[in-house]
Amino acid sequence: MSDDPLINLPGAQADLFPAQPKSLMINRATPRYGTRSKAACATNLRTSMTTQRRYELISSFPSPLTSFVLFFFLLVNVIPAWAQDRRTVSEPALPVHVCFTLSPMIASFGGDDQAETRRLQAAIDHCAVGEAVHLVAGDRGGRFLSGPLSIKSGITLWLEHGVVLAAIADPRAYDRDGRCGTIDDKGDGCRPFILFAGTRGGGIVGDGVIDGQGGATMAGHDETWWQLARRAQAKGGEQNNPRLIEVDYAKEISFYKVKLRNSPNFHVVLNRVEGATFWGVQIDTPADSRNTDGIDPGASQDITIAHSFIRTGDDNIALKAGNGPTSHVSIVDVHLYWGHGLSIGSETVAGVSDILVRDVTLDGTTSGLRIKSDISRGGTVSNVRYENVCLRGNRKPIDFDTHYDDKARGRSIPIYRDIVLHDVVGESGTLVIRGQDQAHALGVKFDGVRFGKDVTWQVEYANLAIGPGGAVPRPPGLAAPAGDRSVVSPCDRRWAPFPDSPNEQAETAPAVKRKTLQHTEVPS
Repeated sequence: MSDDPLINLPGAQADLFPAQPKSLMINRATPRYGTRSKAACATNLRTSMTTQRRYELISSFPSPLTSFVLFFFLLVNVIPAWAQDRRTVSEPALPVHVCFTLSPMIASFGGDDQAETRRLQAAIDHCAVGEAVHLVAGDRGGRFLSGPLSIKSGITLWLEHGVVLAAIADPRAYDRDGRCGTIDDKGDGCRPFILFAGTRGGGIVGDGVIDGQGGATMAGHDETWWQLARRAQAKGGEQNNPRLIEVDYAKEISFYKVKLRNSPNFHVVLNRVEGATFWGVQIDTPADSRNTDGIDPGASQDITIAHSFIRTGDDNIALKAGNGPTSHVSIVDVHLYWGHGLSIGSETVAGVSDILVRDVTLDGTTSGLRIKSDISRGGTVSNVRYENVCLRGNRKPIDFDTHYDDKARGRSIPIYRDIVLHDVVGESGTLVIRGQDQAHALGVKFDGVRFGKDVTWQVEYANLAIGPGGAVPRPPGLAAPAGDRSVVSPCDRRWAPFPDSPNEQAETAPAVKRKTLQHTEVPS
């Protein structure tokens, strides 16, 4: 057999028939939760609310001519685009052009990732823009065992149903500078399993599984990635664990239907990304796996997360702005389970704005709708709209706190303003609205917010308002608005179980048979 990984790659061009894409729109005449057709999920995120909001601003003007002039002035000079992804987002389609179709090598079943890694990377490197590497199950099953992979610009990795792409549990495979698999005070010593760097287009699609094997014993160690993370927590240090997928300085990336499991660290991290779509994605990791965030967009714009299911050991979704602003994000028809909730922060220093959260359920997350920061990393969070949200089994179903770390020091004061909760329904727990001080009070409006009678309010330094839909129980110090209609959509039919995939459970890979290296742990 040739040493050239490509000579033995079975591959062929393929003309497939992708499903017709559907635009992500919002149709107020259709139900938003439970069983429904794909057509009912299809929406346009750019029209109805913007038109309604602008109309309300000018409806009281005295004459048509005056109304037109002032409307045009406001449209051009004052009114920003409504909170959401500014793109017209459609359901992604499976690739039409396939450059290589691969089934697992025998080496993958023997626990040796190196040959498989070379073969997969060679296929990715030799594809042309717009083509896909198609992974399929072979006669021996569909398990590929691989080390880190780098995806070229415009290339799609397509995992067929029954395929498991498993990340090798060996710190040496991900090591940057001798620290991967150790504890120190930085935690950045590992490469990610899959990297998109400076790419445009492409992504990861298909019904297959990417398994980070966070619960597998690391080669040369006597503990798993997750056990290392817990030991780091106990020592006050940072674990050097690899992320599952990292996207840096990229544009128009798509993740479609793929199942992500058991990451050693964060599952998907976006850094300075312009345009990313997550559609029909499942993320599934144990509740006690530390720092295993689901999807973390940072310093990124125009992001849509839609029709997806996420349960993790940390934030289900976290929008961050530590090294650049994050804005224009749409989170639509998403179901969240165990995890720390749907978060903004904790890094908000560069600003987070124009966020739409619509048709979302949070079933058993510790916090529900969460905005977290403090004076060591704070910035402005503005123009955030939560609409048609159902919560249950949450300790803090609403958790807007500018004191994330009470021991923090600094001058980066968090400011949260123009936050709207419309048709938000929950059960019990503590509702936290806590600003920094009177000069930096939180600005929150409740319009159709309903919780059980046992809920507790914790409000400090906040400017609260109630819209026509009212709020029950009423926040401290606020009277009911005139014409309180007190009507919200019920949640009974909106809950959905996490999809079971009993035939796609990722196995634990055996430790690679390599010469054992001595790992020196950096003191924390």
